[in-house]
Amino acid sequence: MVGVYLAVALVNLESNGSWLPETLEETLREHHIRRPRVTESASEEIRAWTRRMRPVFEASSRAERCQTINALLADGAGSVYLTTHDDLRPHLHFAPDAQDVQSRVRAVTAGGLAIFTMEAEGERLGVCALSSCRTAFVDTTRNGRRAYCSARCANTDAVRRHRKKPR
Repeated sequence: MVGVYLAVALVNLESNGSWLPETLEETLREHHIRRPRVTESASEEIRAWTRRMRPVFEASSRAERCQTINALLADGAGSVYLTTHDDLRPHLHFAPDAQDVQSRVRAVTAGGLAIFTMEAEGERLGVCALSSCRTAFVDTTRNGRRAYCSARCANTDAVRRHRKKPR
């Protein structure tokens, strides 16, 4: 789940206008990317990659989502291997640790999105239904029908719809 959560965090970091090398580094660290030292050029490469990930969350069909993820996998995922480093349980790596940070980010997000999408049957990734919000989300709710990024956006939209009703 690290990859899909990193993908959504990067997409939201880019869309909310707080993309700085320092905030990017902090985000990578929070999502367990080791040695997340980010240069200006690495930051720009990751930002370009992040812009390519947004359509995964905006996809209107399973086929469109899968096609977009396949393009990310083709350009981002290297050789997949199983590892148990640092006393962690067995897990997949999509890029060797020796690669630069931008290659590792591309690999882990492409692989994470693919695995999550497969497990979620092509669903459960989205963008907030509130028209003024562009926040992407991963739907881990029990029923899988999430349409808003937060309760606040859901309530805002409900109030807007209520006020729009004729009295």
